[in-house]
Amino acid sequence: MSLDKILAISGKPGLYHLKAQTRTGLIAESLADGKKMPVSMRNNVSVLSEIAIYTLDGEIALREIFSRIKEKENGGPALDHKSDKDELEAYFFEIVPNFDEDRVYASDIKKVIQWYNLLQAKDIMDFGADDKEASDEEE
Repeated sequence: MSLDKILAISGKPGLYHLKAQTRTGLIAESLADGKKMPVSMRNNVSVLSEIAIYTLDGEIALREIFSRIKEKENGGPALDHKSDKDELEAYFFEIVPNFDEDRVYASDIKKVIQWYNLLQAKDIMDFGADDKEASDEEE
């Protein structure tokens, strides 16, 4: 399963797998408990493959951050997302040393680490660029 099918839905905890699109929205399945639910087009839905984190040099894709965490932890779980703010920021500095501290908040770091740990627990660890993106880059 690629990050193109993994969703973050505002107002809903955790991550969701896109199961189907409907006329009025989509059907998503929670990665945490497997429950399916309809999601209206009124909800703010973000696809993980489209999310990036601000750095001092621009932006870095979430998939790249997940890959760096995976490499640092040898495929294991990351730091607990409930750790204190200073510990989370220190950990994130090891992963992304040039992240923009003015635009990336502790809540963002917590969410990234929580998402990584959820994906790791569900053995969704393929963070490489998708075939479509790889072919776009070759052109």
